[in-house]
Amino acid sequence: MITLQRQSSHLIAVLTAVALAACVKSDQANQSADSTARNLTLAPTESTAAIKDVPVPATQPAKVAPEKKTPAPKPPAPKPAAPTTLTAAAGTRVPLAASESISTRQAKAGDAFTATVAQDVKDVVGHVVIPAGSAVQGTIVAAEPAPNPNASGRLELAVQTVSVRGSSYAVDATVESKDTVMQGRGVTKGDAAKVGGGAIAGALVGKLLGKNTKGALIGGAVGAAAGAAAARASRDIDVVLPKGAAITLKLNKPLTVKRAA
Repeated sequence: MITLQRQSSHLIAVLTAVALAACVKSDQANQSADSTARNLTLAPTESTAAIKDVPVPATQPAKVAPEKKTPAPKPPAPKPAAPTTLTAAAGTRVPLAASESISTRQAKAGDAFTATVAQDVKDVVGHVVIPAGSAVQGTIVAAEPAPNPNASGRLELAVQTVSVRGSSYAVDATVESKDTVMQGRGVTKGDAAKVGGGAIAGALVGKLLGKNTKGALIGGAVGAAAGAAAARASRDIDVVLPKGAAITLKLNKPLTVKRAA
């Protein structure tokens, strides 16, 4: 009986030891598993990727923002070509100077005359269209002296062309003004005839009234004086445009000329 109790006690001790050993092993296994799990959790990305056997994505370089290109400056617009012609507008005044003296005593309708441009004629922006000194050609339209000091004669002119930088251009213009003067001719042959006629008439009247030679002489003297007075009162007065006198033209139509090179 005592032996059986001893064997039972020994068996219980062995079983207890085995159970303790099993518990220790179980605790060690659990601790190992927990450690492994913690290691896996704390493992770096590369280790996880290696474990999962997934290829590591290639690291892409940071995208660089595209540089804003500064637009190239626009080339300056080409300057417009200079005009090849110049134009004086209708209504433009053209000052002239007579190249020679013109008088109704010698001149007649149809005769030519010349003048020069007295000063530069410019367009609206200041370009010289007709330079000073340019030659002008014209025609005398009418040349009539005044029949007496109290009347007015006629000297009318018309301009046809103007020469600019060696080229001739037709001109449509009106002579707006001219500096003419009136000039008496003095006693002419016609005036002498008037005086002679007056003397003869006076002599006849004196002879008839005086019935003698003395009366005829007195009458002749009176008649001659009357004839001279009549001649002076009826003598012709010429219209004269002196050399260098001013003439003003007004363009009726625009005048276009070639520009200087």
